[in-house]
Amino acid sequence: MPLQNRVTPLGEIVAIAQRGMFTGNRGILHDLATRTLLRRRWASRAWLTCTCDYRGRRRTVMGGRSWTELFFLDEAVALAAGHRPCFLCRREAAERFRGAWVAAKGGARPSAAQMDLILHHERLDRGQKRVHPLALPLAALPDGTGVLAEGYAYILSRGWAWRWTCEGYAEPERLDRAQGLLTPPSVVQVLAAGYRPVLHPSIADAAYV
Repeated sequence: MPLQNRVTPLGEIVAIAQRGMFTGNRGILHDLATRTLLRRRWASRAWLTCTCDYRGRRRTVMGGRSWTELFFLDEAVALAAGHRPCFLCRREAAERFRGAWVAAKGGARPSAAQMDLILHHERLDRGQKRVHPLALPLAALPDGTGVLAEGYAYILSRGWAWRWTCEGYAEPERLDRAQGLLTPPSVVQVLAAGYRPVLHPSIADAAYV
């Protein structure tokens, strides 16, 4: 039975067998004795996306009290859910993310906590996933953006839309419209400013689109 630790583009934490390219956390969310989630779905504003391979360290999933290991199909899913790159295990990616943040918004380089404060407001609405209005046509949104269409989560790439499923991405489609934006607007700005998320091979290596 899979543990409840896979994150969807809607930010939900579900129990499915899907393998993830990235891990991450939102603080301690589980009961150590039962290895099941508590009622809360975050314990910190720092929602991180981490590498699954960091200096050869190995962890027992949900086996400790330092943080609850969550998993994402790829980085675009993590960004859509409201996570950002970790400054410890993904320092280079995190600095590129922050550099694109400054390029998009201007001003001084923000701290991780300053970005987290903005992202926390953009990712949640009364404790639930915030779906933002589309400020741009779908064709103008940067690659890696997540949108909601007909109740399904899609990741956009190269003019195509890839529907997230429990088994991975479905075959790409053309979307004419969407209900809203899953990826927080500040992250969409970061993508538009040049940050390139790591996409699942089913998207990144697709030669027919």
